[in-house]
Amino acid sequence: MTDPNTPSPFPASFLWGGATAANQIEGAHDKGGKGVSIQDVLPGGIFGPRTEGPTPENLKLEGIDFYHRYAEDIALFAEMGFSVFRFSIAWSRIFPNGDDELPNEEGLAFYDRVLDELEKHGIEPLVTISHYETPLALARKYNGWASRELIGFYERYVRVLFDRYGHRVKYWLTFNEINSVLHVPFMSGGIATPKEELSQQELFQAVHHELVASALATKIAREKAPDAKVGCMVIAMPLYPLTPHPSDALAVMKADHANLMFGDVHVRGAYPGYALRHLRENGIELDITDEDRELLTHTVDFVSFSYYMSICETADPELRKAGEGNILGGVQNPTLEASEWGWQIDPTGLRIVLNQFWDRWQKPLFIVENGLGARDELIEVDGRPTVEDDYRIAYLNDHLVQVGEAIADGVDVLGYTTWGCIDLVSASTAQLSKRYGFIYVDRDDDGSGTLARHRKKSFGWYADVIRSQGAGLVRGDGTP
Repeated sequence: MTDPNTPSPFPASFLWGGATAANQIEGAHDKGGKGVSIQDVLPGGIFGPRTEGPTPENLKLEGIDFYHRYAEDIALFAEMGFSVFRFSIAWSRIFPNGDDELPNEEGLAFYDRVLDELEKHGIEPLVTISHYETPLALARKYNGWASRELIGFYERYVRVLFDRYGHRVKYWLTFNEINSVLHVPFMSGGIATPKEELSQQELFQAVHHELVASALATKIAREKAPDAKVGCMVIAMPLYPLTPHPSDALAVMKADHANLMFGDVHVRGAYPGYALRHLRENGIELDITDEDRELLTHTVDFVSFSYYMSICETADPELRKAGEGNILGGVQNPTLEASEWGWQIDPTGLRIVLNQFWDRWQKPLFIVENGLGARDELIEVDGRPTVEDDYRIAYLNDHLVQVGEAIADGVDVLGYTTWGCIDLVSASTAQLSKRYGFIYVDRDDDGSGTLARHRKKSFGWYADVIRSQGAGLVRGDGTP
């Protein structure tokens, strides 16, 4: 237990909780009038094969059955002391084909029940409007966000959400990891054109359509739910020069721009000069209307992000080839260790990126994903199934210490939601064996298991962190 007299760097208003996505937890892919989403045809994860329809072996089709077990799961979140829970609404539950004229009432009613349960336990909802699950029909019929028509379909969807839930939800995110469309255009943007055939013109036009739609969602929120707070959500990945050579520092700057551009547009309301230069020098001429420019001026209230790793960059092509980096490219950092899935672990990078974003944008920040995927072993302790996940406790402790340091630096941090607070199906690998949660779900990669929930050791640890407002976190020197 922590010492109640230990001061905490975290403000009393700090929101503690966990994060999930509909396509990774809900299951019930064919229940309640739900349509098919792009996730239902990605059985191999984001880098896996694409099929022509739902497949029985795809764990995502069943998830962890949150659709039927949401009350049980939310009660466990409340037991840990969550003050916020991030979840997404499945677009194809509300508009099964994406371009339907009328919404699906069964889908809307399901999220009413989820919100009822959260309100019962005093947990603030943090809702992601679109989290990697564009309705498949929009991908096939319109080529996803490559088509301007998706702005109108998204607008219809957003208006329905704010009409229905605007008075119940304070915090909203427009798109999950919107900058990921540059790397995984089908999963992130529903773009059916194979990545190797996708032109830069088409890709950046899709980026523009998403940015306009995101700003439109913010405008709609101002009209329908003036007390709501709308944020963008990006992948945060600090970049370090592999060597002190100025060319490596320049390579870092250029790579950083590719990510920062999305936040710059959301916060500043227009494309930055370096982005315009990139478009100009690559012969990309975007279709940008006057209405688009006006919409982009509707800027976000806060910036949220996922943080899992940092990478290095270098201008040396041979070093790049030899030091293949993490999930989004770059070069491995020789000073860091990595997770079982090769994601390099860098707690200090979280403090760095918090300061970078705060200095750049002066907007409140929200860490809405951070966690460690690992292979957990279920054992019995005192007659109860559990997991002795000290490795996860150490990972989260070290990252939260750095969040506290950033707050002491003067950064305005709204809250922290760990990724996969309950075990879920991995987006990157479509595995359940890549576990993130404080709660173990009895389901294996082959689909076997009872789906029973079991508290891991980290469950009690996180509950203690929340109760103490982070006062008991252990610094690198061993002191709280």
